[in-house]
Amino acid sequence: MALDPMNAAAAYRNAAVGQPLGLAPGTAPTPIGGEEAGPGSRFVDMVRTAAQDAIDANRNAEQLGMDAVAGKASVQEVVTAVSEAEATLQTVVAVRDRIISAYQEILRMPI
Repeated sequence: MALDPMNAAAAYRNAAVGQPLGLAPGTAPTPIGGEEAGPGSRFVDMVRTAAQDAIDANRNAEQLGMDAVAGKASVQEVVTAVSEAEATLQTVVAVRDRIISAYQEILRMPI
């Protein structure tokens, strides 16, 4: 498959303005198999959901910490929530590191 520099530049420009693959805003690309992408099946949606889950876990841990100071939650609940938030954060950091590594590998590929 030959790469056309003009097409690559156009794809880069479209991605920079939020229109990957030259699609109109809000249009999902059609998968290779030909099926239309359903709601939540896109990679961006998966990443957004994972980030929201991490934020929710941290907020829950903070809220339980404040509840414990006020005497409304046990130390066990706080420790469990903080451990879950820490595990979620470690997962997010590991995924971020893998994405950066993959991006750097793509940059090193000869054209």
